[in-house]
Amino acid sequence: MEDENYQPTRREEVLVRLDTFLRLRRYAIIGQGVAILLVAFWFQYPFQWEICLGLIAISAGLNVVLDRLYQANHLLPGSGAMMLLSFDVVHLGLLLFLTGGLQNPFAILLMAPVVVAATSLHLDHILSLWLLTLLALSVLVIFHLPLPWNEQEPLDIPFVYNLGVWLAIVCTAAFTAIYAYRVAEESRKLADALAATELVLQREEYLSDLDGLAAAAAHELGTPLATIALVAKEMVHELGEASPLRDDALLLRAQADRCRDILQKLSSLTSAGEEVIGTQTLGVLVEEEVAPLRDFGIDIEVHSKGNLVTIPTMGRNAGIHYGLGNLLDNAVDFAREKVVVVMYWDEETVSVEISDDGPGFPASLLERLGDPFLTGRPDNKGAQKRGLGLGVFIAKTLLERSGAQIGFQNHIEREHHGGGAFIELKWPRDKLQA
Repeated sequence: MEDENYQPTRREEVLVRLDTFLRLRRYAIIGQGVAILLVAFWFQYPFQWEICLGLIAISAGLNVVLDRLYQANHLLPGSGAMMLLSFDVVHLGLLLFLTGGLQNPFAILLMAPVVVAATSLHLDHILSLWLLTLLALSVLVIFHLPLPWNEQEPLDIPFVYNLGVWLAIVCTAAFTAIYAYRVAEESRKLADALAATELVLQREEYLSDLDGLAAAAAHELGTPLATIALVAKEMVHELGEASPLRDDALLLRAQADRCRDILQKLSSLTSAGEEVIGTQTLGVLVEEEVAPLRDFGIDIEVHSKGNLVTIPTMGRNAGIHYGLGNLLDNAVDFAREKVVVVMYWDEETVSVEISDDGPGFPASLLERLGDPFLTGRPDNKGAQKRGLGLGVFIAKTLLERSGAQIGFQNHIEREHHGGGAFIELKWPRDKLQA
């Protein structure tokens, strides 16, 4: 019951607003300029500050050009963002070359473009930018101008220390990039999966609204149809037996009566079914989702453990129907011969247990079941996976919104020798009871 029409956003297709990059670069340019002027004129340390200001002016000029060429809401493709960040790495590397290399405490800023890329670009672009940063750091270990410092108090930093700084920045850049990439990737997957969930809910709500539309149509069409029927009846009385129009008038009257009968059926379905369809017992809920699955060659047994007099009655909830139906559909797909559904209720809780005699949940996926885009479903030939891995996520999300707690296990973990998967849904009765 996964939504086959929904396509998640691929990381290659992720676009970033140019204005975001320009703002970040603007802050960096201001910070670099202030630092250069402060060291040159406040501390009066000797270094090539004119060339440094020239490099900063080039970076600022690039910002101005991009700002003039594109609108603020222009979206950069991954390759464009990669080129801009690569420029920043080279630009910062040249500034560090002129100001002491890795002896300069601001060398750690070389991590910034890599971290920015990790939050928005594809893995290939991130790796390429990290390698470029690694190259820049490696060059700066050996080749650089002296660190701006007081000539009367020379600063002698051993090469081993520079090597340690190189290793620290490389490792930190790699760790932070991996962390930022994983967090951004999880956020993107969650956003895509929630979008799919909203799409499913919209479709369910559309179907539930059809009943109200039928009632409105029956009400609105009732008056003009009654007028047509009355006019047709009078035409039949006015026309004689020999009139060539009498048959047409009789046909018009018969069709008007037929339309009236159809509208009466629609009205009676809406009014009589409002209470029946609007609320349902736990048994009816389960049977509605089980019934369509009985024709797939799998034996489905439904058992109840509770006093039938006190069986809970709940409001009709599209989310519960979809979630329960998805889990049952998966159980039937993976079962060999049998699926067992057990309902239990008391004064405090309501639960539904679903078990099958299939292979069970893969051990590698068991702890992550319910995460978006996680699928272990093979195709009919077992050659490759099919589906987007959204079905269980959507089911879990919708059921948890209704107040359910969901547990996934294998029978072997419950000391059951039959094998297969076991799912338990449990609600507080006061949240489920209508």
